[in-house]
Amino acid sequence: MANSKRSLGIGRLLIAAYAVLALASTGRAGYELAAKFNEAPLPYALSMFSALVYIVATIALARSTYGWRKVAYVAVSLELTGVILIGAASLIWPEIFTYNGKLVKTVWSFFGIAYGFVPVVLPILGLIWLGKSKQK
Repeated sequence: MANSKRSLGIGRLLIAAYAVLALASTGRAGYELAAKFNEAPLPYALSMFSALVYIVATIALARSTYGWRKVAYVAVSLELTGVILIGAASLIWPEIFTYNGKLVKTVWSFFGIAYGFVPVVLPILGLIWLGKSKQK
């Protein structure tokens, strides 16, 4: 019984972290798309995509059914893949993320540096938690 309570607490903390990141990235991306889209369309579109992934991951992690767990695995795996690919691309080809001589940071560019590297750590923790809290 103690293990299930501990997992529940860790799970709630993880879901809260996803919810905060979902809100932060959605707010930022919404503003960027509405006010500055023509300045840097690709980075701002990537920010909105990542925000949508965080919203889906948050909802899926909060649900406990088998179907939602599958959605959570897909969303969190997509998040990890995105942050690695976009993080690497932003280092290798920074010109893709440079508009008018200014470096534009997205949620996943530079491995989430604008968010304290939480975007690269969170999916790893999410996958570990999903693996350890399997339904029996």
